[in-house]
Amino acid sequence: MAKEEGNSSGFRVVDRRPFAADGSRKEDAEEKSVEPAVAPERNVLGESQGEPRGLYDDEPSRFETLVSYLSTTAMFQLGLIAGPSGERIPADMPNAKRTVDLLEVLQEKTRGNLTANESRMLEDVLYELRLSFVEMQKRQTRKTK
Repeated sequence: MAKEEGNSSGFRVVDRRPFAADGSRKEDAEEKSVEPAVAPERNVLGESQGEPRGLYDDEPSRFETLVSYLSTTAMFQLGLIAGPSGERIPADMPNAKRTVDLLEVLQEKTRGNLTANESRMLEDVLYELRLSFVEMQKRQTRKTK
């Protein structure tokens, strides 16, 4: 790229591409060996082993954390957990059902790949959430009658 003499900005553009516009290799382009980049080892959530975790992370995220997060979300959606400032949130049954369904998908897709404790925990959480969901549906039906 040609350098303009009258340019006083101090900004300079250098074309370091090894190929010319016609696709031929430039004469002054040096041969560099390019090694394939090896991605750092990552956990299930895509975090690399050496990356710093968030401010509130005491331990790495695991399967139990995911199940706990989804079950807490479902309980909140069912109105079983108070909001952040202590107020009662009305039940959001469609989204609660969707969250329970997500846990069921997780159970189906991980079947045979979980430890006994993980499998039992997921079964217990689903059992409790299903019972709570049915109970909340009954309460809502009684209120509308």
